Amino acid sequence: MGQDNLKVHRRYMTISYIFLFLALFTIISALISYFLARKVAMSEHAEVWIHAQALWVMRSVVIFLVLAAFAALWFIPLIFFYWDSMLWVKACTVIGVIFSAISWLYLLNAWFKGFNKYLISKAVF
Repeated sequence: MGQDNLKVHRRYMTISYIFLFLALFTIISALISYFLARKVAMSEHAEVWIHAQALWVMRSVVIFLVLAAFAALWFIPLIFFYWDSMLWVKACTVIGVIFSAISWLYLLNAWFKGFNKYLISKAVF
């Protein structure tokens, strides 16, 4: 029974890491990854290292979504067509691009670090 649970948890975490990588392209993949990792994190019989992996994925997705939402706020002045000629709107756009790059690089780093530890069956911190 315990071996079957480990296989199921490993399958959920593998799919979760695949969707975490795809979250670099769309936020919906991040939500799918979060809920798959949540299934493992809420399990009572998960091994410690795979439980830590699930918490790592959940934490990374939440931080990424917060960073992406903060980056999106800087693009709000672009909605108004007549403001586009003002310098502060262009500055907000540049700041938004910088924060978007930071959030994207954060998720890429979290995926790389977590997936490397997952392949060797270690807990990620």
